[in-house]
Amino acid sequence: MTLAVLFNAAPASAPITLASGEALADRLGDQLRRAGARDVLVSTDLAELADLAEAGTETLLLCGADLVAHTAVLRHLLTSPVGPTGALVLTDPAGPGQSVLTEDRGLVVAAGPADGYGTDPTGVFGGALRVGPEDLPALAGAARTAAASTPADGADMPLDQLFAAFTRTDTRIFAHRVRLLVAHRAADQPSALTAEAAVAAVDEERAELRLSVKEKDDFFTTYAVSSWSPYVTRLAARIGLGPTGVTAISVLFAIAAAVLFGYGERVALVAGGILLYLGFVLDCVDGQLARYTRNFSAWGGWLDTMADRAKEYLVYAGLAVGVERSGLADGWGWPLAIAAISLQTVRHMTDTWYGALHDEAARRPKPAASAGGLGARLSQASTRVQADSGSLSYWLKRTVVFPIGERWALIALAVALFNPLVALVAVLAWGTLAFAYTGGLRTLRAWSMRVSVLDRVDTRLYRDDGPVAGWIGAAGRRLRVPAPLLFALLAAAASAALVVAGLVGAGGGELRWWLVGGAVIALLAGLPASAPHAGPLDWLVPAALRATEYLFVIAVGVVTDVTPSVIFAMSFVLALHHYDLTARLEKRERPPLLRAFGLGWDGRIAFLTGATVLGAGDLTEIGMIELAGYLALVFIVNALGGWLPVGRRQRTDVNVKLAAGQTDPLEDAGQPEAVAARGAAGERNP
Repeated sequence: MTLAVLFNAAPASAPITLASGEALADRLGDQLRRAGARDVLVSTDLAELADLAEAGTETLLLCGADLVAHTAVLRHLLTSPVGPTGALVLTDPAGPGQSVLTEDRGLVVAAGPADGYGTDPTGVFGGALRVGPEDLPALAGAARTAAASTPADGADMPLDQLFAAFTRTDTRIFAHRVRLLVAHRAADQPSALTAEAAVAAVDEERAELRLSVKEKDDFFTTYAVSSWSPYVTRLAARIGLGPTGVTAISVLFAIAAAVLFGYGERVALVAGGILLYLGFVLDCVDGQLARYTRNFSAWGGWLDTMADRAKEYLVYAGLAVGVERSGLADGWGWPLAIAAISLQTVRHMTDTWYGALHDEAARRPKPAASAGGLGARLSQASTRVQADSGSLSYWLKRTVVFPIGERWALIALAVALFNPLVALVAVLAWGTLAFAYTGGLRTLRAWSMRVSVLDRVDTRLYRDDGPVAGWIGAAGRRLRVPAPLLFALLAAAASAALVVAGLVGAGGGELRWWLVGGAVIALLAGLPASAPHAGPLDWLVPAALRATEYLFVIAVGVVTDVTPSVIFAMSFVLALHHYDLTARLEKRERPPLLRAFGLGWDGRIAFLTGATVLGAGDLTEIGMIELAGYLALVFIVNALGGWLPVGRRQRTDVNVKLAAGQTDPLEDAGQPEAVAARGAAGERNP
């Protein structure tokens, strides 16, 4: 539920009227109700607002009585899935008493009166502010601060004073910009009439359909999908098909494409490529439909994230079957698919946590050490490239990171023109290049930012620690073991060495005991589990632990001759488990219902090690199948029971803006609707 509060900008002056003779304040009251507010209160008293916020349990939508805008502008602000709190930001020149503001990565980081503002402003407060229930205490404090600084004879712009004070609290305020629609603040009667004419000149419904498409997207999606997908979006809306229904259809298309890829004949491969492309179109339509209908929910966003990854990895399985059936590279189909799923999942983990890190850097004061250095210069260069939208360098930067649209396009074209083997090799080659590029640049930039993010969340949850790491971590806490990243990287290196040893046959019959030694080294990554993860590169710890586990699974399979398809299935279930964790972080939702039953990366490594020591390859394979089935069951229970509606739930402190790494945080900097919005329900896909 939402309560709207309408602030009269100048209570002592004559009310502004529109061309129809209707008072602007009356028009705004009707618009606020049509936008979704259950009721509208009229006020000019900041102290009264402070009392309301302190006692409130629902979202507040604050609006100045000088705003002339489409109703959709208010509805979009109210229903935006970007964070609990957002402010309308305009590019108009600031009027008397209005606040200008500065943004960083889509967050409002400072605001104040236009005269004497100390920093270069990037926009003007648009006179509308949505505040979620969790941020109401901060709003109440800001209202009391602003009320105490208001002159005895009152203030013409109380909402602007409140907003400036609110930005000085430790609250994430996302900037909500107007695109295609119209919003202006009217200082007087003539400017109100001019703004009203500008509003009337834009077809609101047509603009909303165009707004369903992201403002900035990747090259393939922009030109091969979004150029015609809005027509499908409008059709889906008219027949009453929701975003979740579109997601389900896109899953069916991807499954059908995977089956055709596995069949391997030329006609089947071409048909599969076409179905894969159409499935990706629907993958975009579900997000466009959610934006068009304002149908957002955390469940929808989670479902979209999980469906995207499941579809992509099922396609990898189909390609692997196609390679094996066609005899293109005997015995290499499944290993290539396993490598692809492991690479893509680990890469997505770095996407998630780098996005969180960059958001944290935006909201914290910049340390002196971040003013220079190679990382800072790279950040500045990236910002310049992003500002030059449409240029060759802009599109190259967005394409080289291998986003989801380009991945699906590459697979469809490679399969249709060549064969499944070429498709898998191409995905691995480009994915490796993209991982090296983004990993290197992000490491340098993170080092220059000198901030941390894992110290602000439940570190053990997002490390995916289990009971073994808990026991080892207790000893590490007593010993004050530091350097969590170093231990995680050593663990990943040990698992990688085991894979290499297994492939080359080093160690002969004793290689099984090498697995035990590798497992011991890997489990040592639990020693600093309770240590502060506050280093500038500690955001890499979850990804390093994911790499450790995936490589260890591969090593166990190679050493004990587990059927490759079983190794792939194990990796697939692990991927769903890890995406579930990051998707919940992104949606700021509670942890999985059966969190403790996942065993943790450490428990799963210990289980596989025990299965390897106790028997031959058949027993290890049975153990891996049992473990995969068990984790799949836990995942299903979490999916069905962990997203039931609850009241005001405990949320994480970090609002990650990427849905499991579908797009590079570097590419969407400053585009909150293009990034964080995607994390809530329905802001689905590219």
